[in-house]
Amino acid sequence: MSSESHAGLPKRPPTLHHTLGAPAPSAIRSPLPGQRSGTPGLDHFNTAPESAVVAILLACCASRRWAERMAAHRPYPDLAALLAAADEAGYDLRPADVTEALADECSAGLHPGAPQAAHTALAAAHAAYESRFGHTFVICLDAYGPDEYLDHLLAGIRTRLTHEPDEERAVAAEELRGLARSRLTHVVANHPESDVAGASR
Repeated sequence: MSSESHAGLPKRPPTLHHTLGAPAPSAIRSPLPGQRSGTPGLDHFNTAPESAVVAILLACCASRRWAERMAAHRPYPDLAALLAAADEAGYDLRPADVTEALADECSAGLHPGAPQAAHTALAAAHAAYESRFGHTFVICLDAYGPDEYLDHLLAGIRTRLTHEPDEERAVAAEELRGLARSRLTHVVANHPESDVAGASR
């Protein structure tokens, strides 16, 4: 996974982005009817043109059906409601939707300053995984610190290489849901108004 942007799209929040500094969903109060949420990023998400929000959502999960469904169900009263909707839409992804989303992901990498041996080991593991399953290895590492990434990446790839293709596709879909949650949390907490309102295909 990577934080590379698509042409014309806002930069995707990092795959290994941590949300520890973002407000916990339970800490964000639902607004009263007619009131704004009190969360500027969510307000912009709720009120931006649909095409702009679909572009933002595609940077979180590249299934167009998922993105259009999420955009169509605005407004969301708080982050918890947004994430719950993302999960529900994620569980409804069809095999073709998962394939579409996986095709847009990039392999998780390490900080450029990591030892060369670590980069080499990870590249070899990614190559083995992609050769077996035909798509990029995806994993959400929000629960871990940067110094733990390599161990969990390598352990995850090694474990999942033992899966049958159908089993691994289900695991990959679950990781996509986790990544979508992480990226949406980042959007709501940190996304400038100009990026939400001005994004376009």
